[in-house]
Amino acid sequence: MGKHLHIKEKIKQNWKSGLTVAFVSIPLSISLAVAAGATPLMGVITAIWAGLFASIFGGSNFNIVGPTGALSGILIVFAIKYGVSILPLLAIITGLMTLTVYLLRWERYIVFIPSSVVHGFTLGVAFIIGLGQFNFAFGLKNLPAHENLIDNLGESLAHISSLHWATVALTVFGFIFLLVWRKFYPKVPGVMVLAPAGILLGYLSQTKIIGVEFQTLFSKFGDISGNLLALPNISWTLNKDILLGAAAISVVAILETLMSAKIADGMTKTKHNTRKEVLGAGVANIFSGLFGGLPATAALARTSLNVKSGANDKMSATISSICIFIISAAFLFVFKYLPLPVVASILIFTATQMVESEHFVKFYRNDKSAFLLSIIVAIITVVEDPIIGILIGSVAALLLFANKMSKAETEIGLNKDGKLLGRINARRLFKTKNQGDTLVYRFAGQLTYVNTQSHMDNVSAINDDVKVVVFSFRNLFFLDMDGMESIKEMVEMLKRKEKLVLLSSANGIVQDMLLKEKWFNQMDEKGQIFSNTKDALEREIA
Repeated sequence: MGKHLHIKEKIKQNWKSGLTVAFVSIPLSISLAVAAGATPLMGVITAIWAGLFASIFGGSNFNIVGPTGALSGILIVFAIKYGVSILPLLAIITGLMTLTVYLLRWERYIVFIPSSVVHGFTLGVAFIIGLGQFNFAFGLKNLPAHENLIDNLGESLAHISSLHWATVALTVFGFIFLLVWRKFYPKVPGVMVLAPAGILLGYLSQTKIIGVEFQTLFSKFGDISGNLLALPNISWTLNKDILLGAAAISVVAILETLMSAKIADGMTKTKHNTRKEVLGAGVANIFSGLFGGLPATAALARTSLNVKSGANDKMSATISSICIFIISAAFLFVFKYLPLPVVASILIFTATQMVESEHFVKFYRNDKSAFLLSIIVAIITVVEDPIIGILIGSVAALLLFANKMSKAETEIGLNKDGKLLGRINARRLFKTKNQGDTLVYRFAGQLTYVNTQSHMDNVSAINDDVKVVVFSFRNLFFLDMDGMESIKEMVEMLKRKEKLVLLSSANGIVQDMLLKEKWFNQMDEKGQIFSNTKDALEREIA
């Protein structure tokens, strides 16, 4: 009895937010499905079934899962290459791969993809979505579709003389309306107003009540309504291209879902369950595909609307999916009158909202390499392929990270006649002529195969005036076998230069590894090992 009351209370508290999200999700899901090269019905099916199963199995109280712009840029490539029927199969494989990530707990590694790559990819996809509406926005009909965006733009520009000025005007009006509406009425999404107005205009155009003819979803796809419950016939055509695509979609889906959940947490001061959210994303994609939908991920704009509409539980997302089903079953046929220029304006507006300029400003100010990487990823995503863009970006980010890690972190103390001359970093050591007579070289962080050569180069820059070198390991927390060998090599290098080498502050795992080394124990027998750097320096003064 108590459980039923609890559910009734959740429904009472979340039905308004669920209904609000449903009204926004239908036109957006239709538009994003069109952007992905799919049919409008597939977008609605995705919003219903992916949204429902994500709300049941997911770990966020606020995420709204469905078709998104982040995936549309990838999906359209496959829709053009293999046909629209490949998209449900991609959703199923994406779901299975996401469940594999969940079972192996690999989500902890996927989040290592840096934000510069993610934002660069998002920028590229935004351009793909925005520029991909060229034909709808200009009223160009029956042009051949190419796999590459640049080829499609070239095709469109070659036929630009056939543009329809009324269509251009409606696209511009719709886009400006959405921008202005957002500024003055941020709590109510403009698409809730623009879509019904567009449907009315499309109906008047189709029935010749007004003298202007606009392309509509009906003229493009025919009757867009259909069975929301039937299981489609899925063609199980598999090859490396499809598997690679599903893997990339899975990574993007997990990243977008977790990012959306994290942002929702910040808005609500709550904490989502990352593991369950990955599980929910996997199950959601499988059932979306089984019912004939698209790969899906959490949609930040709809999730944000869910929060702002008063949601406080996953029940809101569940109610939203049920409402989408009911509304679509009764009224989806009405959406066939939605003009394509209105769809274009919604998608162009969505594309502009995907790009958060402040991130690129921060990259430019604080990390030029990250800024450059994000721009390169965006260019590759647009010019070549979204999957190649994110793959090259991830590899490049890994190489940049390795390059940064290879630079030795250290502080060097310069002493003369028992007095401290100053402390410098390794970069200044190469330019410092007066290095004193006793130098303290402090290792920091990790000493591994990645940065041993950098430390070797630093130590080789110690000049002939220095008679004593103290290696301090107080801030060294990890070393591998390459790091261990490099310490031995540096000690031997300095001894060949007739310098006295002392070691200090070896603790924990560092000490445990050093004690296994014969050369270290020999130094200990000669009194060259100290528990702290102060004792080592006082030994020299004495």
